[in-house]
Amino acid sequence: MADPPLVRLERRGPAAVVTLDSPANRNALSAALLERLHAALAGAMADDGVRVVVLTGAGPVFCSGADLKEQRAGGGPGAVGLPEVLTLLVEGPKPVVARVNGAARAGGLGLIAACDLAVGPATATFGFSEVRIGVTPAIIAVPCLRRMDLRAARELFLTGEPFDGARAQRAGLLDRAVAEDELDATVDALVAQLSRGAPGALAVTRRLLRDLPGPDLQDDLRRMAAVSAERFGSAEAREGIAALLEKRPPAWAPRE
Repeated sequence: MADPPLVRLERRGPAAVVTLDSPANRNALSAALLERLHAALAGAMADDGVRVVVLTGAGPVFCSGADLKEQRAGGGPGAVGLPEVLTLLVEGPKPVVARVNGAARAGGLGLIAACDLAVGPATATFGFSEVRIGVTPAIIAVPCLRRMDLRAARELFLTGEPFDGARAQRAGLLDRAVAEDELDATVDALVAQLSRGAPGALAVTRRLLRDLPGPDLQDDLRRMAAVSAERFGSAEAREGIAALLEKRPPAWAPRE
């Protein structure tokens, strides 16, 4: 009997869809799944034909967090762990949209927070359940505290209280909480909008969203003046400005 795939990578138009595919254990983050997830994300990021990465899950659950059975059995970390996956989501060159297909707990919330945009059902449930089993949301706090309202994060981290998609949106974890039957249309619309941006410009914009604000206003302005000059002198900018003035799509625009 073949091993389960754990992670699937598919091309859908301009998007690479990376799917956590271990529904039997609610897409738990086992060592094997994390290694395959990192490989799939790296492959999507390196593919010049991919404009946007979509991260989702198979079955009714997006991700239940760490594989607790594996942890209980004393399984050590794999060659690639959650920090490496989160780093790739945050620092990779392509925008990433989380298509949150259902419930998420613990490490699954870290995956969501590391994406650029996140859409999920208003009825889905979420939870930082770590404190209720004697552990701490340590690694996932890195992306979550960069994304979420601090007051909301404080309460949700400390209580472990489950919450729905509407509250996840208010807390800053989700960008949009939608009806279940609107999930795919919302994600498809975001993919289409992101695909209209120039790849290099999107990569640089993602980087400045990570880096700003820094500790010093004048240093920020100096650095961003250099970035602005570099981008206005780029081949993408020359093409984009020419396309605008000539009333035509730029070379990178998806073909209808």
